Amino acid sequence: MKIDAHNHALPDPVIELLQAESAYGVTVKDGVVSSGALSDHELFRSQHDPAAKLAELESRGLEGAIMSLEPRMLAYNLELAHGEAMAEACNRGLREMAAHDPQRLYWLAQVPLQDPARAGEVLKAAVADGAVGAAIGSWTGTHRLDEDAYGVWWQAVEDAGVPVFIHNAYNTPISGLKAFYLGNVIGNLLETTICAERLVASGMLERHPGVRIVLAHAGGYFPFQAGRLRHAKTVRQELADAPADPWSFAGQLIFDTITHDVQALTYLVSRVGVENVVMGTDLPYDMSTPAPWDSLVEAVGEATATQIAEDNVARLFNL
Repeated sequence: MKIDAHNHALPDPVIELLQAESAYGVTVKDGVVSSGALSDHELFRSQHDPAAKLAELESRGLEGAIMSLEPRMLAYNLELAHGEAMAEACNRGLREMAAHDPQRLYWLAQVPLQDPARAGEVLKAAVADGAVGAAIGSWTGTHRLDEDAYGVWWQAVEDAGVPVFIHNAYNTPISGLKAFYLGNVIGNLLETTICAERLVASGMLERHPGVRIVLAHAGGYFPFQAGRLRHAKTVRQELADAPADPWSFAGQLIFDTITHDVQALTYLVSRVGVENVVMGTDLPYDMSTPAPWDSLVEAVGEATATQIAEDNVARLFNL
């Protein structure tokens, strides 16, 4: 079964929470999702209706999905109580959506990452409740995931034995990205790259070898520029304590297929190893891959595409 590992949902309990609580800064009204930080978008039926989600997947040549919450709902910048309420609503809603067809729909836990220890506890409970992993942002907006305080979170991930999907969040404002939608086109990939390379350079991944991370949007610029980090390690004192080779963490770092370019996708698979790539689409948004299965087949052939979209996803998430 071809499964999308990067697929977003906005389940009904989350919609109800947003409508009842203004602290989240997100409104859902008249079929539109609005927040001050990001562009408005349509409330897609496939975000909260599991039958519509399956139909949408089938229209793209896929059969199932591992669902995660829309990133603007992470709520890491709020008090812990709000973060916990969002996690509870999300996890309950995703569990209910997956129950529509548990052989085709799976879910990733939302956790209150503003409190690393509490996030680990929520993850443990969610896994016991059916979650096949966790979905988190690339940072909290104030704290980076390589900071020492997050060691307790990564230990909880190791103990749970499930992968973590990292999606860019709280993008750092850069003046040159304000026009032409470059905040998404460039900024999303930059945030993912920052997160990944900091986890490598800090030694956090080395200290937690059981952690497996799926990086959104083909890992940002990591697959194309990790060599620069490797070289910098040999000439810069700032990296004196960093691991020698970022590529030694392939296998802990796993990459989705979202490149929007067949040649780039071919390179990605050849560089990171076919076993370290999983299908991803970014559905249901307009920046999703229009023909994910066909593009993957064009890039690597049907046999390898099947390994990526079926075997790798099933193995990684223990489906």
